[in-house]
Amino acid sequence: MKYLIVGLGNPGEKYAETRHNIGFKVLDHLAKEDEKCSFSVDRLGEVATYKFKGRTLILLKPSTFMNLSGKALNYWMQQEKIPTERVLVITDDLALPFGKLRMKGKGSDGGHNGLKDIIAVLNTTKFPRLRFGVGDDFAKGRQVDYVLGKWSPLEKETLADRIKISHEFIKSFVTVGIDRTMSMWNNK
Repeated sequence: MKYLIVGLGNPGEKYAETRHNIGFKVLDHLAKEDEKCSFSVDRLGEVATYKFKGRTLILLKPSTFMNLSGKALNYWMQQEKIPTERVLVITDDLALPFGKLRMKGKGSDGGHNGLKDIIAVLNTTKFPRLRFGVGDDFAKGRQVDYVLGKWSPLEKETLADRIKISHEFIKSFVTVGIDRTMSMWNNK
């Protein structure tokens, strides 16, 4: 069975260590777990294949920049013939405290431009997503600077642990489904 795991972020070194690129960071670390898994540049993004318990996970880091994430996601859904319910989008979330992880099966874009584009392209709000809390420690009107800012030293101390937990969400999602994953992991 195939799954499409899409980490949202912006391409390029300039954005590599920013809060907005947590989706890329989660997938990079997941790929490192399997020595046979590595990203290569392909159409509309960097793609890798990760095998887990008889499942094939197509890992996608769109190269379309955050605001056009839906184009890459839709292309790879069609290319790999993966239905919406087997797609998981990993995104940063200002509404959650730093490091808090929450899986949802549907929802609004919450002001996130990547999710906004995906919703517009798919014409639905019903797709699984893993929200990675980045907190909201910014002055009024400084939201963009905050999400495009680098991790603080304090955040860096626990980031690796939170990324490992995000991997447990992903593995659970592809093996036991979204409902059981949400009940087992959303409060960890």
